[in-house]
Amino acid sequence: MATDRVQLYDTTLRDGSQMEGISLSVEDKIRITKKLDELGIEWIEGGFPGSNPKDEAYFRRLKTVELKNARVSAFGGTRKPGSTCETDANIQSLVAAETPGVTLVGKASMYQATKVLETSGEENLAMIAETVRYFKGLGKTVYFDAEHFFDGFHDDPDYSLQCLATAARAGADVLALCDTNGGMTTRRMLQAIEAVQQRVPDTRLGIHCHNDAGLAVANSLAAVEAGIWQVQGCVNGYGERCGNADILTVLANLKIKMGLDVVEDEQAARLTEVANYVSELANMVPNPQAPYVGSSAFAHKAGYHVAGILKDEAAYQHIDPATVGNKSRVLVSELAGQRNLRMKLDELRIDYPFTDDEIRQLLTAVKQKESMGYQYEGAEASFELLVRRTLPNYRVPFELDDFVIVERRSNSSRNGDGQREMLAEAMVKLRVDGTLQHTAAEGNGPVNSLDLAARKALIQFYPSVASMKLVDYKVRILDSQAATGAQVRVLIESTNGNQYWTTVGSSTDIIEASWLALADALEYALLLASAGGGLASTETAAPAAH
Repeated sequence: MATDRVQLYDTTLRDGSQMEGISLSVEDKIRITKKLDELGIEWIEGGFPGSNPKDEAYFRRLKTVELKNARVSAFGGTRKPGSTCETDANIQSLVAAETPGVTLVGKASMYQATKVLETSGEENLAMIAETVRYFKGLGKTVYFDAEHFFDGFHDDPDYSLQCLATAARAGADVLALCDTNGGMTTRRMLQAIEAVQQRVPDTRLGIHCHNDAGLAVANSLAAVEAGIWQVQGCVNGYGERCGNADILTVLANLKIKMGLDVVEDEQAARLTEVANYVSELANMVPNPQAPYVGSSAFAHKAGYHVAGILKDEAAYQHIDPATVGNKSRVLVSELAGQRNLRMKLDELRIDYPFTDDEIRQLLTAVKQKESMGYQYEGAEASFELLVRRTLPNYRVPFELDDFVIVERRSNSSRNGDGQREMLAEAMVKLRVDGTLQHTAAEGNGPVNSLDLAARKALIQFYPSVASMKLVDYKVRILDSQAATGAQVRVLIESTNGNQYWTTVGSSTDIIEASWLALADALEYALLLASAGGGLASTETAAPAAH
């Protein structure tokens, strides 16, 4: 039976930071803590102070941070076998963190206790009891993370339940049931939860799911429906291996689908902002297909879908995107009709009275370009430029006369195999207001050198290009049968710190395709700067200064 009160517990700063490719600085962690506090998350797991100096520094900094909604918990293990809480260095690091709560991870599996910890089942129970009791004696809120509980339960249910009962008797405030390996199916998970509820009926339970079977969010929601009180997860589903339950998706489902007021409406409307903010600090490209908060979550491509939402947005959207701070988007492709195009122009806020004939011409141009290898549904900045260049009052900020790429081996730098490294130099001729600029720059490969040389030519006319950076570069082979002579498509994602945009180029020459995408990226950056950041189609929240 579902509870009417659910506590959200975020572990992005600890479990999420263990994801491959993520390394958060102390300042990053402080900023994320503040952002999660603004979102209304009740508890934030700050990290493992006994594991590294960075987390120790975070907890020292945290003492000077004032939070309005959230409390922070320090994470660590139960005492080591054969030791005491007073002499165990990891336990004492949790004490030194001076947080109102501690989260203690302990083995809830006989296999894990004997094979991994290499101790006896009896000693593991003593470790759990003594550590929980020690921190309750210090006045802490204690969360017991029952590691490997579900796997342990299905191997040896009596022992796993005994671990939970031991933590409950010692005073644990919440017993968090962990699907540590992420392989539990919903039915097997619910069987275990029912057994726990019968064994420790008076203790609050939590759920901590990993996503190795793709079920982390679904299992977390099913656990709430079964009476679980606390849900643990990470922003954007970050975490070890396949990640943890995405706490933003969980939050949205609890509030919107299940009617549980885990946060205020105004806070829920910041979900997309939080997702993008954290991905920026984590230096991870946002997942466009992320539920609720992804840029494609409310994107419409098929003509009949667009026709449907013109009549009623609910026709092909399960919620109002504004509820979670997102928005509808219409995609333009070879599948598009005139309705798609007109809606897209409205979305881009291009205030020009296009005639039906001009719309047909634009649609023909899009389809012609896509037949040449372009694809605009993933490169909306290039599409917007395609449209704006047809407007009578649009002035192209620069024109390319020519460029040359020279690559040579360095006489001084060598790679890890002892080979001399390749250097690239680009020479670019650009015209700005009729003035020819001839510049050259060395870079890390031809695209980087082209980028640097072009900026060198433009910056004296347009200082704003200095704030633009490329964040992603993708090459797609369009005809594998043509081998090295194939047409290629290049996508470049860029940002100015506040907005992201994607541009596209296509050619049988990869350097030319790269230049076409790069030139669009630079032109769009200038368009944004001239509009004061007011263009609507590609706005994405970025970290605010603290």
